[in-house]
Amino acid sequence: MGRLDGKIVVVTGASRGIGADIARLFASEGGRVICVARTVQEGQHPFAGSLESTVAAIREAGGEAHGIGANISEPAECERLIRETRERYGPVDVLVNNAALTYYVPIKDYPVGKWLRSWAVNFHAPFILSQLVLADMIPRRTGAIVNISSGSAIGPGRGPYPDPAVAARGGTCYGAEKAALERFTQ
Repeated sequence: MGRLDGKIVVVTGASRGIGADIARLFASEGGRVICVARTVQEGQHPFAGSLESTVAAIREAGGEAHGIGANISEPAECERLIRETRERYGPVDVLVNNAALTYYVPIKDYPVGKWLRSWAVNFHAPFILSQLVLADMIPRRTGAIVNISSGSAIGPGRGPYPDPAVAARGGTCYGAEKAALERFTQ
Protein backbone atom coordinates (compact mmCIF):
# COMPACT_ATOMS: atom_id res chain seq x y z
CA MET A 1 0.00 0.00 0.00
CA GLY A 2 1.46 3.35 -1.09
CA ARG A 3 1.34 6.66 0.72
CA LEU A 4 -0.48 8.23 -2.24
CA ASP A 5 -2.94 5.45 -3.12
CA GLY A 6 -5.69 6.93 -5.25
CA LYS A 7 -4.44 10.52 -4.92
CA ILE A 8 -4.53 12.71 -8.01
CA VAL A 9 -1.11 14.26 -8.62
CA VAL A 10 -0.11 16.90 -11.20
CA VAL A 11 3.61 17.32 -11.91
CA THR A 12 4.75 20.10 -14.24
CA GLY A 13 8.04 19.78 -16.06
CA ALA A 14 7.67 15.99 -16.02
CA SER A 15 9.36 15.24 -19.34
CA ARG A 16 12.85 14.95 -17.84
CA GLY A 17 15.04 15.55 -14.83
CA ILE A 18 13.60 16.24 -11.39
CA GLY A 19 10.03 16.40 -12.70
CA ALA A 20 10.22 12.96 -14.32
CA ASP A 21 11.76 11.53 -11.15
CA ILE A 22 9.04 13.08 -8.97
CA ALA A 23 6.32 11.73 -11.28
CA ARG A 24 7.81 8.20 -11.16
CA LEU A 25 8.19 8.33 -7.36
CA PHE A 26 4.65 9.57 -6.76
CA ALA A 27 3.26 6.91 -9.11
CA SER A 28 5.26 4.22 -7.28
CA GLU A 29 3.49 5.38 -4.10
CA GLY A 30 0.08 4.81 -5.72
CA GLY A 31 -0.60 8.30 -7.09
CA ARG A 32 -2.55 8.71 -10.30
CA VAL A 33 -0.13 11.09 -11.99
CA ILE A 34 -0.76 13.72 -14.64
CA CYS A 35 2.60 14.44 -16.23
CA VAL A 36 2.81 17.91 -17.81
CA ALA A 37 5.38 19.46 -20.15
CA ARG A 38 5.77 21.03 -23.57
CA THR A 39 7.92 18.14 -24.82
CA VAL A 40 5.45 15.38 -25.66
CA GLN A 41 7.67 13.18 -27.87
CA GLU A 42 11.40 12.47 -28.00
CA GLY A 43 13.18 14.74 -30.44
CA GLN A 44 10.98 17.79 -29.81
CA HIS A 45 13.62 19.24 -27.50
CA PRO A 46 17.44 19.20 -27.66
CA PHE A 47 17.60 17.36 -24.31
CA ALA A 48 16.54 13.74 -23.94
CA GLY A 49 13.21 13.10 -22.28
CA SER A 50 9.53 13.48 -23.09
CA LEU A 51 6.09 13.02 -21.59
CA GLU A 52 5.71 9.82 -23.59
CA SER A 53 8.88 8.34 -22.07
CA THR A 54 7.97 9.38 -18.51
CA VAL A 55 4.43 8.00 -18.80
CA ALA A 56 5.72 4.79 -20.41
CA ALA A 57 8.24 4.24 -17.58
CA ILE A 58 5.52 4.75 -14.97
CA ARG A 59 3.16 2.31 -16.70
CA GLU A 60 5.92 -0.27 -17.20
CA ALA A 61 6.53 -0.14 -13.45
CA GLY A 62 2.82 -0.78 -12.81
CA GLY A 63 1.84 2.81 -12.05
CA GLU A 64 -0.92 4.98 -13.44
CA ALA A 65 -0.06 8.08 -15.45
CA HIS A 66 -1.33 10.27 -18.25
CA GLY A 67 0.57 12.94 -20.15
CA ILE A 68 -0.81 16.36 -21.02
CA GLY A 69 1.20 18.59 -23.30
CA ALA A 70 0.79 22.18 -22.15
CA ASN A 71 2.59 25.50 -22.34
CA ILE A 72 2.01 26.71 -18.80
CA SER A 73 3.33 30.16 -19.64
CA GLU A 74 -0.20 30.74 -20.98
CA PRO A 75 -2.98 31.10 -18.36
CA ALA A 76 -5.49 29.43 -20.72
CA GLU A 77 -3.21 26.39 -20.93
CA CYS A 78 -3.08 26.21 -17.12
CA GLU A 79 -6.88 26.26 -17.04
CA ARG A 80 -7.08 23.56 -19.73
CA LEU A 81 -4.59 21.40 -17.84
CA ILE A 82 -6.57 21.45 -14.59
CA ARG A 83 -9.89 21.03 -16.43
CA GLU A 84 -8.57 17.94 -18.29
CA THR A 85 -7.15 16.55 -15.04
CA ARG A 86 -10.54 16.90 -13.33
CA GLU A 87 -12.28 15.28 -16.29
CA ARG A 88 -9.88 12.32 -16.34
CA TYR A 89 -9.34 11.66 -12.62
CA GLY A 90 -11.19 14.23 -10.49
CA PRO A 91 -9.96 17.06 -8.27
CA VAL A 92 -6.22 17.45 -7.71
CA ASP A 93 -4.81 16.24 -4.38
CA VAL A 94 -1.17 17.17 -5.00
CA LEU A 95 0.27 19.84 -7.31
CA VAL A 96 4.01 19.88 -7.93
CA ASN A 97 5.12 23.11 -9.62
CA ASN A 98 8.44 21.93 -11.00
CA ALA A 99 8.60 23.31 -14.56
CA ALA A 100 11.28 25.93 -15.09
CA LEU A 101 12.63 28.00 -17.94
CA THR A 102 15.60 30.31 -17.95
CA TYR A 103 18.04 31.92 -20.28
CA TYR A 104 21.47 32.80 -18.94
CA VAL A 105 21.84 36.15 -20.61
CA PRO A 106 23.34 39.27 -19.01
CA ILE A 107 20.64 41.79 -18.03
CA LYS A 108 21.89 44.37 -20.51
CA ASP A 109 21.32 41.88 -23.36
CA TYR A 110 18.19 40.10 -22.06
CA PRO A 111 15.39 40.17 -24.66
CA VAL A 112 12.20 41.44 -23.01
CA GLY A 113 10.11 38.62 -24.53
CA LYS A 114 12.36 35.96 -23.01
CA TRP A 115 12.32 37.79 -19.65
CA LEU A 116 8.51 37.82 -19.62
CA ARG A 117 8.22 34.20 -20.75
CA SER A 118 10.63 33.07 -18.05
CA TRP A 119 8.56 34.85 -15.36
CA ALA A 120 5.40 33.37 -16.85
CA VAL A 121 6.69 29.79 -16.44
CA ASN A 122 8.68 30.13 -13.22
CA PHE A 123 6.39 32.37 -11.18
CA HIS A 124 3.03 33.16 -12.77
CA ALA A 125 2.17 29.55 -13.69
CA PRO A 126 2.68 28.24 -10.13
CA PHE A 127 0.43 31.06 -8.88
CA ILE A 128 -2.30 30.35 -11.47
CA LEU A 129 -2.13 26.57 -11.03
CA SER A 130 -2.23 26.95 -7.25
CA GLN A 131 -5.35 29.11 -7.46
CA LEU A 132 -7.03 26.57 -9.73
CA VAL A 133 -6.36 23.56 -7.49
CA LEU A 134 -7.08 25.44 -4.28
CA ALA A 135 -10.65 25.85 -5.55
CA ASP A 136 -11.02 22.10 -4.86
CA MET A 137 -8.57 21.69 -1.98
CA ILE A 138 -9.97 24.34 0.35
CA PRO A 139 -13.58 23.03 0.44
CA ARG A 140 -12.29 19.45 0.90
CA ARG A 141 -9.81 20.65 3.55
CA THR A 142 -7.10 18.47 2.05
CA GLY A 143 -4.33 18.71 -0.50
CA ALA A 144 -0.72 19.73 -0.97
CA ILE A 145 1.13 22.13 -3.23
CA VAL A 146 4.88 21.70 -3.68
CA ASN A 147 6.84 24.52 -5.35
CA ILE A 148 10.31 23.50 -6.48
CA SER A 149 12.86 26.26 -5.95
CA SER A 150 16.61 26.54 -6.40
CA GLY A 151 19.77 27.64 -4.66
CA SER A 152 19.71 30.44 -7.23
CA ALA A 153 17.11 32.13 -5.01
CA ILE A 154 19.92 32.94 -2.60
CA GLY A 155 21.89 34.75 -5.30
CA PRO A 156 25.56 35.47 -5.67
CA GLY A 157 25.49 38.27 -3.06
CA ARG A 158 25.88 42.00 -3.48
CA GLY A 159 27.88 43.26 -6.42
CA PRO A 160 30.50 43.81 -7.48
CA TYR A 161 30.78 40.06 -7.63
CA PRO A 162 34.15 38.54 -6.83
CA ASP A 163 33.77 36.25 -9.83
CA PRO A 164 32.78 38.22 -12.95
CA ALA A 165 31.44 35.01 -14.53
CA VAL A 166 28.73 34.87 -11.84
CA ALA A 167 27.41 38.30 -12.76
CA ALA A 168 27.86 37.84 -16.50
CA ARG A 169 26.04 34.53 -16.83
CA GLY A 170 22.70 36.20 -16.24
CA GLY A 171 21.22 34.20 -13.37
CA THR A 172 19.58 37.37 -12.05
CA CYS A 173 16.19 36.67 -13.63
CA TYR A 174 16.06 33.02 -12.57
CA GLY A 175 17.25 33.80 -9.05
CA ALA A 176 14.65 36.56 -8.66
CA GLU A 177 11.89 34.24 -9.88
CA LYS A 178 12.86 31.47 -7.47
CA ALA A 179 13.16 33.93 -4.57
CA ALA A 180 9.67 35.24 -5.40
CA LEU A 181 8.37 31.66 -5.59
CA GLU A 182 9.80 30.93 -2.16
CA ARG A 183 8.13 34.03 -0.74
CA PHE A 184 4.82 33.08 -2.41
CA THR A 185 5.10 29.56 -0.96
CA GLN A 186 5.36 30.78 2.62
